[in-house]
Amino acid sequence: MRDNDRMNHETVKKIFTDYLESHGHRKTPERYTILKEIYETEGHFDIETLYIQMKNNKYRVSRATLYNTIELLQNCNLVTKHQFGSNCSQFERSFRFKQHDHFINLENGSVLEFCDPRMQEIQTSVERLLGVTITSHSLTFFGYLNAPLQDEGVSDHEKKSPPVIGN
Repeated sequence: MRDNDRMNHETVKKIFTDYLESHGHRKTPERYTILKEIYETEGHFDIETLYIQMKNNKYRVSRATLYNTIELLQNCNLVTKHQFGSNCSQFERSFRFKQHDHFINLENGSVLEFCDPRMQEIQTSVERLLGVTITSHSLTFFGYLNAPLQDEGVSDHEKKSPPVIGN
């Protein structure tokens, strides 16, 4: 584990511990194992896939514990829930991850992430127009890929960051 990853894991673990303590929840090894597994998972996941992944890694965690822990992680803003049009909720880790939006490929359900700085301008405009404070947003496009995405000459860092659109 790289130093930065170790630091992030310790920070996430502390946020979770503080949340559990302040809300009177038990600090169980299973909950911390789920947290660790989620923060070692790239991209989006559903609970069934996470359950199978954990079973394959020899962890003994029930589906009920997974559902309950995911809810706690959402409550302390360490996991974000998405409903991409199917009956199955998708989740992703959210600590220190850049705000981004999604494109869902209707052919295979794959999720592409992107970032458009104009979203901040739109958010500011909506806040001013309606006299509200926006705390979060969700934007999801659904459609089909026109051509395979090319990633030749793209660094590993760029592959992990959502592409930026506009300027």
